[in-house]
Amino acid sequence: MTTNYTLAAIVPAAGVGSRMQHSAPKQYIRLAGKTILEHTLAKLAQLKQLTTIVVAVSDDDPYFATLEFIDQRIVRASGGKERADSVLNGLLALADNPPDWVLVHDAARPLVTLADIERLLSECINADEGGILASKVKDTIKRGATHSQQTVPRDDLWQALTPQLFKYHDLTQALQTALAQQVTITDEASAIEWANKPVKLVAGRSDNIKITTPEDLDLANFLLQKQHSENAS
Repeated sequence: MTTNYTLAAIVPAAGVGSRMQHSAPKQYIRLAGKTILEHTLAKLAQLKQLTTIVVAVSDDDPYFATLEFIDQRIVRASGGKERADSVLNGLLALADNPPDWVLVHDAARPLVTLADIERLLSECINADEGGILASKVKDTIKRGATHSQQTVPRDDLWQALTPQLFKYHDLTQALQTALAQQVTITDEASAIEWANKPVKLVAGRSDNIKITTPEDLDLANFLLQKQHSENAS
């Protein structure tokens, strides 16, 4: 893999996480002695090639300033109303010295492995195109409201994960244009797809879960302990 590139990361962390039924936003819930966000940032901080890690949090967020700073490359940016707004604010915070590539990673995915991120970087940068970590859908998928109307073929279905990796200028332009035209953007890949640019699918581990519900927290706790024991052996 070519190493002649610059890379930054953006972590949108302005969500309130209402489904967690918790007083604090989900990224600040404690998991194995640290907040979920601290676990996530510690994982990204292992990437030595990152020049900056931008964390987009709400301007009235009282929690971020109390975290133990994991890495001097971490900087704060203003979060937006939606995820896409937060990511765009993060991109604009890098505008004075823009990187070639930017990784966007969910604050609530602390279980991503370094090996998966390195594979995403290698495959996308070698191909000179953006891409995402994704996991092949394994379950049978049904379409319907209250009753099943159709079983959806799953041969070419993937579950989108993060990080998602794109060229800085491609992602910035795609998000700015899409948001100006009030296009619904669910993740960075959807903005790039809307701009008619390729999005490479890079197979990642399915245990790279997003912590969204109380049940996810229990599973994440188990998986985190498993990761730690694997790394120690």
